[in-house]
Amino acid sequence: MPFTRITLLRGKSPEYLRALSDNFHRALVEAFDVPPTDRFQAIHQLEPHELVFDRTYFASTPRSDNYVFFDVTIGKPRSTEVKKAFYHRVAELLGDAPGVRPEDIMITITTATREDWSFADGRAQMIEQV
Repeated sequence: MPFTRITLLRGKSPEYLRALSDNFHRALVEAFDVPPTDRFQAIHQLEPHELVFDRTYFASTPRSDNYVFFDVTIGKPRSTEVKKAFYHRVAELLGDAPGVRPEDIMITITTATREDWSFADGRAQMIEQV
C-alpha cells in the first residue's frame, strides 16, 4: 500500500513522466513485494527555485537538473536487504527509461501503521480487515 510522491523540475514530457511512473512502480512490484494494482502516485513538477537540492551530498558525481525525489510512504515494514535491492532496481529501471542517471535519484521511505490509512468511504480498511 505505498503512496509515492515524485518530485522533479518542471518541463518533462508526458512520455517521460509515464516512463518514470511506470518503472518506479515496476520496481515496487518486482523488488518490494507490492501488488501490481496497488499503485498510488502524485507527480509534482516544480520551478527551479522551488526544488532545492545539494548537487554533491552523498552523490558519486554531481546531480543534474534531472534530479528526481521519490518519497514513499509504506504500511508493511521491509528489511534492509529488501530496501537495498529495491533502490538498486529503481536505478536500473529508471536508467533504461526514461534515462535517469543513478546520481539523480533520491528515495526516502517512511512507514505508517495500518490505522494511518483510509483508502475511501471514510473508513480504516486496513484495520477492518484484521
